[in-house]
Amino acid sequence: MTLQTLIIRYTAFAIIATFLNLSSQRVILLIDNRLPYFMTAVAVGTLVGLGVKYYLDKRWIFFDHKKGVHHYSRQFSLYALMGIFTTTIFWGFETVFWLIWQNHFMREIGAIIGLAIGYVVKYHLDKRYVFCHDS
Repeated sequence: MTLQTLIIRYTAFAIIATFLNLSSQRVILLIDNRLPYFMTAVAVGTLVGLGVKYYLDKRWIFFDHKKGVHHYSRQFSLYALMGIFTTTIFWGFETVFWLIWQNHFMREIGAIIGLAIGYVVKYHLDKRYVFCHDS
């Protein structure tokens, strides 16, 4: 795959995962936007984005076709572990923007900035540790 194709695919998948993440958050925040709902929204959105991004990356970025419960559980665990650091980047930006501006538009701007930075870091971690084809 060419570098240009990689960048286009990875960006498209990041946009898809980001859209689904933020859409999931919006659904929860329609109920209420107090702190417990906000925390639930961020967690649910993160899980939705993580699952979608894992599938797309595995299949279309790293071309990993290995199967089996043991392989999937080990690989997804590594994928999620690599995401812990990058998720803190995302949550940090989203939360700081919310605390400063107290509105959902700016919260989402912070989330988009945090997710963009996080996805770049995550690609390099996943390439080196998750989809390295050593397992």
